[in-house]
Amino acid sequence: MMVKTRMTPNPITATPDMGVLDALKLMHKHDVRRLPVLENDKLIGIVVESELLRVAPSPATTLSVFEMNTILNKITVKEVMTPDPVTVTPDTLIEEAAVLMRENVVSGLPVLDNGKLVGIITETNIFDAFVDSMGLRSNGIRLALETEDKPGVLAEITRIIRDHGISIISLATFHEGQEKRSIVLRLDTTDVDAVMQDLEKAGCKVTHMAHMAQWGER
Repeated sequence: MMVKTRMTPNPITATPDMGVLDALKLMHKHDVRRLPVLENDKLIGIVVESELLRVAPSPATTLSVFEMNTILNKITVKEVMTPDPVTVTPDTLIEEAAVLMRENVVSGLPVLDNGKLVGIITETNIFDAFVDSMGLRSNGIRLALETEDKPGVLAEITRIIRDHGISIISLATFHEGQEKRSIVLRLDTTDVDAVMQDLEKAGCKVTHMAHMAQWGER
């Protein structure tokens, strides 16, 4: 899955000389928490809501609303933005974008195509991609298995499920130490008793089973 399939295209942007108050109003109007900053159509920074609020006067201030607004509009986006932000391209893999966010402690990345801003991908986009890839918006059974980490084990598990005529909605694997692997399956069925028995005969330990309903049916 690539960034271009999950990014928000044509994001709302700010200019470096925009006042902090105007930037906050723009964020609230469009319900966003970050604005890429463009100068002559070139990305030069990104500003996030938390930084704008940090420079705003405290609610306990004795300043009047007029005085506060005057102060805020004297502070420009350029003074509080993060210059030269980390970016990705439309063809960057989603998991690569997630690693970049994690390593750089940011919640959003501008998306550049040949130097032009074409979108933004945020932690919310990443979460939505994870939810969809795990099939969490579909009915079915969630089955967690523990098995030896050896060649062919995944093929054997999927063969057993196929032989029972059950479709796999999603599948994820995780290391459990050096010799064990945890496998989480989402199956398009409501009855897994028989397949669970065959999986255990094949050496898989069923560690969890749950019926999962679509959002709105809980």
